[in-house]
Amino acid sequence: MGALLCSDCSHAPEDVPAQPMSDSRGASRPVAPSGASKFLLQVKLFQRLPETELPTLASACEPKTFRSGDKVITEGDVGDAFYIIRSGDASVSVGGKEVAVLKQGDYFGENALLRDEPRTASIVAKSELQTYMISRTKFEEMGLREKLDFPQRKAVAGGAIKELEVKPPSPKTAEERKLMVQALRNNQNLQSCVSLDDKQVAVLVDAAWKETVPIGKELIKEGDLNADYFYIVQSGKFSISVTQTESQAQSANAAQAAAQSLGIVSAGGSFGELALLYFAPRAASVRAVQDSVVWVIDRKTFKSTLAKSAQDTVKDYVGYLDKVQVLAKLKPDEKEAVAKALTEMSFSKSEDVFQQGEAGDAFYILVEGEVAVIKDSTEQTRLKASGKEAPMFGERALLTKEPRIATITVTSETAKALVMDKETFEMILQPLDELNKRGKDAPSAVKKEPAVRPNTGSQKRFGNIERKHLKQLGLLGCGGFGAVELVEHVENGNTYALKALSKGYVVKSGMQQSVMSEKNVQLMCDSPFIVKLFETYNGSQTLYFLLELALGGELYATYNKKGLFGKEPHAKFYLAGVTHAFEHLHSKKIVFRDLKPENLLLNEHGKVKLTDMGLAKVIIGKTYTTCGTPDYFAPELIASTGHTHAVDWWTAGILLFELLSGHPPFESAYPMQIYQKVTKGIHKVAFPPKCRGPAEDLVRCLCKKDPSERLPMKKGGVANIKKHMFYKGFDWQAFQDLTMEPPYKPQVKSKKDMCNFHARKDDLPPQVPYKEDGTGWDKDFATST
Repeated sequence: MGALLCSDCSHAPEDVPAQPMSDSRGASRPVAPSGASKFLLQVKLFQRLPETELPTLASACEPKTFRSGDKVITEGDVGDAFYIIRSGDASVSVGGKEVAVLKQGDYFGENALLRDEPRTASIVAKSELQTYMISRTKFEEMGLREKLDFPQRKAVAGGAIKELEVKPPSPKTAEERKLMVQALRNNQNLQSCVSLDDKQVAVLVDAAWKETVPIGKELIKEGDLNADYFYIVQSGKFSISVTQTESQAQSANAAQAAAQSLGIVSAGGSFGELALLYFAPRAASVRAVQDSVVWVIDRKTFKSTLAKSAQDTVKDYVGYLDKVQVLAKLKPDEKEAVAKALTEMSFSKSEDVFQQGEAGDAFYILVEGEVAVIKDSTEQTRLKASGKEAPMFGERALLTKEPRIATITVTSETAKALVMDKETFEMILQPLDELNKRGKDAPSAVKKEPAVRPNTGSQKRFGNIERKHLKQLGLLGCGGFGAVELVEHVENGNTYALKALSKGYVVKSGMQQSVMSEKNVQLMCDSPFIVKLFETYNGSQTLYFLLELALGGELYATYNKKGLFGKEPHAKFYLAGVTHAFEHLHSKKIVFRDLKPENLLLNEHGKVKLTDMGLAKVIIGKTYTTCGTPDYFAPELIASTGHTHAVDWWTAGILLFELLSGHPPFESAYPMQIYQKVTKGIHKVAFPPKCRGPAEDLVRCLCKKDPSERLPMKKGGVANIKKHMFYKGFDWQAFQDLTMEPPYKPQVKSKKDMCNFHARKDDLPPQVPYKEDGTGWDKDFATST
């Protein structure tokens, strides 16, 4: 295979998207199908078929020959076939410019066996080109699509609790400082994700420490969980490589073997930047090929440096609050807590912020634009934000929900306000009228954690199912941090999903707080669009969640196996379920942060349910942990500038795009390449035909770079989605009442039927031995024994 890879063309460079191919003027030649077998195992897609199906796949191969100069594929076409090159060369060109050459053993078009995709390149035979071709029609007729395994995309997390080894800063000469500054500036992966100003760069340079690395030492090991540091090379050289797969190791193709060496980093270079953003196993190995010296920067220092700008913003907000009369009696730390919880809201010209007579539930600080104050249809005055002034209105809503005495209408082209509602205020402090009545020496009312509000009567449903009464029946799925099994209650025959987390891996990755948050979030949820929690258990090595069973399968696997990509009624139905689930979560101040088709399940009736609260969190204001699934990362998540529940609406837009097109809009082979595309914005994305019209408009409205401008974040909230043209004619009431007929109903024969799940033990997350550490972090986890 080639050294430059993409998801669907084994020799195309990263900026050439997947290329499903079809033949043009291809001539057949009788070649035994069994000759294809040695090529098939090299294809990533076919490695997900049971080995017993390989002969069936080989028999589907049809020899195709192209003469020199034949155009195999034309840019812009849509294809339905997959090709493996048996002999000969082919040129890959984009816009008339050659970008790669394909040779024997290279393949292209695997995604065409699953879905329609427009060609983004042309391919021409440079010599006589002999290929094996498999058509999508043949692939489906033989039932091979149904037998494919579709592994989940893994989520990544920040590892908030984990204690990193941070060494004291080392002394630095002026030349060393200059080298480090240039290295930080020249690291394109880092610069494309995070905007570092001169002050932030200086702080990182100040904090770095020096280490010597002898020749032969592996500084970074592929798959290592201790992925916490970024390195700048002062002197010496390092090689970067990835492990070959078994099929690659067996290949005689020298170019393929060479592809596993990713390059050399010399003095002035840097590596390990992904570790600065979040916790994830190392993606490659880095070994010193000379005696070397490096500078080291840890994730904690990097994150705190970025958060410093947010702290400066909070100080500005406190300055605004100092001018609010009804908040005059708040203590300094209370005003700071309020400032941190302020959220941004965007408005357009002529839009009403609120209207005279409606109940007040929030107050506003105008930071951009101009508004008119209108009472009894007569304009009273205008308020304008400037560098020095941030006018306020509606502040009495923090005391009472009395009717608004005037209408506030935007008169500038756009406007932006900081908003605080009464409920949020009371979650972080307490009712304002009580604060105003207290004595001067009363203690601060700032709460360390926002109040978690379990469902009324939720405790009554716990403690009824003991783990010893559960019998394991089989593996349902594997996520980034846990595995899920089908279990049966041996006494009453009820079946459930049992999610198991390795306690050692939880501690290793610093996810203790997240796991406890997952339990608390599940306690708060009570929606038919969210998987229900029945019990939690605490074993010596494992934590368990006993969850509602949804035997219809994951939406991701269902879409791939049933060929549902591009079907608008299905996309509407599943996005509607997500919309209701998010509306429920956000009403409780919960942000989900890990939407993707893998985290949507279908029950036996075809109803959709959101699952896996592993990264969900109760948030007041902003939070700064970078976590989620890279394909669905929002810009503010990548930039580490803090995010709110607006991040969920970004992921809803990505989901809609994927359900209609078959792939996420910023898809790339490596996370950093995804982040670079996300940073450029949704306006740079080419929308395929099935994703145009009202669907494209909705995706763009959900994927605004500014979180405050995303459709549900504007006045009207979730109703803005329901009223969008994409949902014209959709019966939202019937959907909410669960009376709408699902567009697809899975086959489920019994409450033990696992036919819609095909998890493999190879995908199990790491099981790390756990030894009680004495902190008691898990003591309140179990609801039953």
